[in-house]
Amino acid sequence: MTRRANARNASVQVWQAYLNNRASRLRDNRFLIHGRRPITRALEYRWPLETLVYRLGSPELSDWARQVLETSGVPSVGLVPEVMAELAESTEAMPEVVAVAVARRMELEDFAPGRPDQPPTVVVIDRPSAPARLGAVIRSAVAFGAGGVIITGSGADQYDPQSVRVSDGALFAIPVLRASGPSQVAVFADRQAERGIETRIVGSDDHGGIALDDFEFDGGTILVLGDEREALDQSWSQVCDELVCIPTDGTLGAPSAAAVALYEISRQRRAVR
Repeated sequence: MTRRANARNASVQVWQAYLNNRASRLRDNRFLIHGRRPITRALEYRWPLETLVYRLGSPELSDWARQVLETSGVPSVGLVPEVMAELAESTEAMPEVVAVAVARRMELEDFAPGRPDQPPTVVVIDRPSAPARLGAVIRSAVAFGAGGVIITGSGADQYDPQSVRVSDGALFAIPVLRASGPSQVAVFADRQAERGIETRIVGSDDHGGIALDDFEFDGGTILVLGDEREALDQSWSQVCDELVCIPTDGTLGAPSAAAVALYEISRQRRAVR
């Protein structure tokens, strides 16, 4: 493992760009991981890490930080505090350690979750506008055992630092893919059927549909969420097999709707087992 003190240089400028510049992340296929739990989970799931950047000087690094630097096997670079502060995520105090990670971009055509005796739930979020909401949806998907998350359209980047942080490391535990829109999701559902996994595309829509707890989530399920919009766009009506609604006195954003719907799906499947 390499350790060396480092002041501001070209590498630091590149890493800074990954904080707010999606084009830089996409060009270099790299992103930053902030926070103890996300970095720990990235290591747990053997996510490819390129560099661990750590703070020099006082106060001393925590036991966790020292252990990560000493045992991970990832090359490390030390930065003086004033430079390290420039790599902090916007809502975070100066970090002890920031990981520079390699992005994984699986193609939807290669995604084949579940099997006939264990049909999966896959979450689709349509054009998420905020990275933090996307991260919360990914976290709920992992918490309730979903087989993957598909982002449709030109929504937020799953590798945005806010999305990574809010996912609490769940991003590293589940495939997160991108699709152009409803037609590509429908093709995915057909491929699942060819594998013997009959799969329904179920849209969550506050404007109507079957009450969530009255719907039977048997077989494979593709759960479609519409970010902060009250209703799914009309383009989804051509591919959704059913619409469900969560009975409330108001509307729920995508993270809350995902958590409620995924809980109901997992509850029904536990009852069947």
